Amino acid sequence: MKRLALLLGLGMTLNAFAAPMQWGDIRDGSLYLQADRPDTVTVRWVPAWQAEANEEHIYLLDGYGRLQGDRFIKASEVRGSQSWPLVPGAAGYRLEIPGYSFRSYRVEHDATTVALFSPAKVHFSVETRNGTELFFQVAPGEHAVLNGKYHGGVNALQAQRVDDGQQLSLALKPHRAYWQFDQVALPVSDRPQTWRLRLQGSGKAAFWLDGTANLFAQNPQQLQPVHEESGEVSLTLHAKVLGRTPDLGIALPNLMPPASSHAVLDALKPSAASYYSYVDITSKSARFEDPVRQLYQTRFGIRQDITLLAGTGRQANLRADVQSSNGLETWLAGTRALGGQGTHYIGFADEPNLNYSSYDEYRSIFVSMARQVRSNPANASAGVRIAMPATSRLVNGPFANNAADKRGIDWARRLLSEAPDQIDALAWHEWMIRDLLATRVYRDSVRRAAQLVGLDAKGQPRKALLLDQTNLSSGSSLSPYDQETHYAALWWASVVINASQDGLLSMLNWFQAADEPPYAKGMVRVLAGDRFELKPVGLAQQFIVRHWLPHVLQLDNDAFEVDVLAMAGDEQRTLLGVNKGTRLQRVALSGAKCPLNQGALHFFGADNRARDAPFACEHGRVRFELPGQTLFALNWNAS
Repeated sequence: MKRLALLLGLGMTLNAFAAPMQWGDIRDGSLYLQADRPDTVTVRWVPAWQAEANEEHIYLLDGYGRLQGDRFIKASEVRGSQSWPLVPGAAGYRLEIPGYSFRSYRVEHDATTVALFSPAKVHFSVETRNGTELFFQVAPGEHAVLNGKYHGGVNALQAQRVDDGQQLSLALKPHRAYWQFDQVALPVSDRPQTWRLRLQGSGKAAFWLDGTANLFAQNPQQLQPVHEESGEVSLTLHAKVLGRTPDLGIALPNLMPPASSHAVLDALKPSAASYYSYVDITSKSARFEDPVRQLYQTRFGIRQDITLLAGTGRQANLRADVQSSNGLETWLAGTRALGGQGTHYIGFADEPNLNYSSYDEYRSIFVSMARQVRSNPANASAGVRIAMPATSRLVNGPFANNAADKRGIDWARRLLSEAPDQIDALAWHEWMIRDLLATRVYRDSVRRAAQLVGLDAKGQPRKALLLDQTNLSSGSSLSPYDQETHYAALWWASVVINASQDGLLSMLNWFQAADEPPYAKGMVRVLAGDRFELKPVGLAQQFIVRHWLPHVLQLDNDAFEVDVLAMAGDEQRTLLGVNKGTRLQRVALSGAKCPLNQGALHFFGADNRARDAPFACEHGRVRFELPGQTLFALNWNAS
C-alpha cells in the first residue's frame, strides 16, 4: 500500500489499476512506445511559461521513421489535447516533444504498452514532484554514468540496484556555468543491472545516462532495447529553379584575426558575416574597424554582411543621441571606404524586441537613424542597406516576460507599414530550436517572413531576408552535448537545408565564429598558444560549402528524418542531405538521367571525416544506402 500511495502522488504515475500509464510534465524529450494490442496515446498540455507567445509542434513517428502525426499548436492554444492510435507491431512509435517547450505535456496510454522515456541532456526535461521513481538498465560490460543538473528544482538523484540494494547518491549543486553538471559512475558488471532512480525535490529536473542507453521506464519489466526498422526515402527532382541559395556565414568579431586563425577561416569559407559596432567606442575613436572589415572582404571573400549597432559588450540599449549618431556616422564612413564592393546591411540595435520596453520606444530610434543613413546618397552607392530590427526570434516571442507583445514578426509588420521606404531587408535571429526533428520550423519561418514582405513578379522577396544569427541555444545556456559533438553538425546541416529549401533566403549565419568565454558556441575551438581547430560543426560547414551551388531546384521528399536540398550551378547538380535519425535509410532518387555524368556520392559521418560511398543508377533511378546520423552530397553534371 505504501508503494501504491507513492505512485498516486507522482508527477510520473502508474495508475493502480493498470489502466492508463501517465507521464508528466514533459518539457523536452522522446517517449518510445511499443503496443502489443491496439492503443491510443493522448497528449494534453497546459501553459508553463509564455505559452501565449509561442507556437509549437509535437510529432509522432512510426518504427520506420515515417511521420504519423504532426500536431501544430497555435500560440493561442495554451491548453489542449491530441490523440493518436497506436497499432501493434514489431517496430514501435516515437513521440517527440521538442525543447525548449513553453508548455507542459502530459502523456497517457495503456499500461500494457511498453514506454521508454529518453530525456534531454543538461537541459531540464521534466517537471516532477518529490520522490518520482523510474527504472533504467545497464548492459553487461557497459561503463555507465548517471548525470544530473540542478535547475532550481530536483536537487539530488538516488540510484539503487534492484538485485542487491546497492545505493549511489548524486547531489545536484548550483554551478556557475550552465554547461556544468554533476555525475557519478555506475559499477561495471558482467550481468545486466536494473536500477531504481528516485528524484529528490520538486520542480525542474535534468537527469540522463551516458555509456548506456539513455532510457527510463516506470515499469522495470518494460526495460528493453528500442527496435527501429530501416527507413525508405523517395526523392523526385524537378528542373524548376525556385530561387537562390543563401550566402552562408558566421558572426565575426570586429578584431583583426591572428594569422594562425586564417587556415580555419579558409576552411569555413564564409561568404556572409555578422558584426557588431560599439557606438560608445567608435564615436570617440578613429575608424579602427576599417582594416578588419577590409581584410574580411578582400582576404576571406565576404560578399554581404550585417552590422548591428550596440554598446560595448553587445549592449543593445541605443538611444537617439549624439553618441549613437556619431557612432553610426563613423560606420558609414568606414563602409564608404570599402570601395562599393558587396552589400552592407546596418541594423539599429541588437534584438530590440528583447531589449526595449516597447515598440514605440524602438521605432523612434529606428526612424532617426534611418533618416541619417538615407540623407547621404553616397551610402547607398557604397552598398549600404537598412535592415529592420534583427529581432530575437521571428514567429515566436523572445525569452522575456510579456513576450506576446514583443513577437518579432509583429514588430516588423508595424515597421513595414509605417516606414516601408526606410527598409531594405528583414533580419532576425533564431534560438532554442534544439531538437533535430523540429528544425523544419526554419523553413516555415522563412516562408512567413517572405509572406510578410511580399514577393515580386519572379517570386522573390521584395525585401532581402537575413537570418543573420542562429544557434541551438541563446546566450550561455549551452550544453556540451549540443555544441561540442556531431549533434551540432547534424543540426546545422538540417537548418541550412530547411532554411534554404524555397530559395527565399539571402543570408544564413551561425553564431558565432570561435568560442568566446562564456559563450562556447563557435564553429572553431580556441586552443593554447594562439592555435585554432574546427569543431564538428565547423567540419560539417567545410563539407557543406564544398558542395554549395548558387540555385535551388524543386525537390519532392517524402521523408521526415532525412532532409535534402537540390542545387544547381550551370551544368552542375548537387543533392545535399542529412539523415538525422539513427536508422539506415534506403534512398531512391528519380528525375536524374542514368548513368550520372561524373557522378559521385560523399558521406560525412560521426567520425567527422568525408568519404566516398557507392550508389547505383539504373532505369532512371539513383539508389544508395544512407547510414544513420550522416550528411551526404550527391554530385553530377547534367550535360
